[in-house]
Amino acid sequence: VQLVESGGGLVQTGGSLRLSCAASGFAIDDYSVGWFRQAPGKGRERVACITNSGTSTYYADSVKGRFTISMTARKNTVYLQMDTLKPDDTGVYYCAADVRFGKLYYSEAEYWGQGTQVTVSS
Repeated sequence: VQLVESGGGLVQTGGSLRLSCAASGFAIDDYSVGWFRQAPGKGRERVACITNSGTSTYYADSVKGRFTISMTARKNTVYLQMDTLKPDDTGVYYCAADVRFGKLYYSEAEYWGQGTQVTVSS
């Protein structure tokens, strides 16, 4: 069982990135999935979540209107489209999966990826 994030990188303010979270060993649409981030010296922040089968989504106030979470079951992958990026969006982005959406709300999950670095330059 594994989650692998990709798509991070260096981008200028106002730019876009799309992160991918590829699952192996389980069907990702049976799980709720969340994206979290951690900036240097700060705690882990919940960014966006999607319920199993993609029926509902949740966004932190800081990213509403700029980020979009989506799920493609046939690719067993969850995406995070990030637009109008700001320097405050800099951090390591992790995806996590759990059968219980409530666990993600409390930044807990059964499975975690290794993270991908996103750096937004001013």
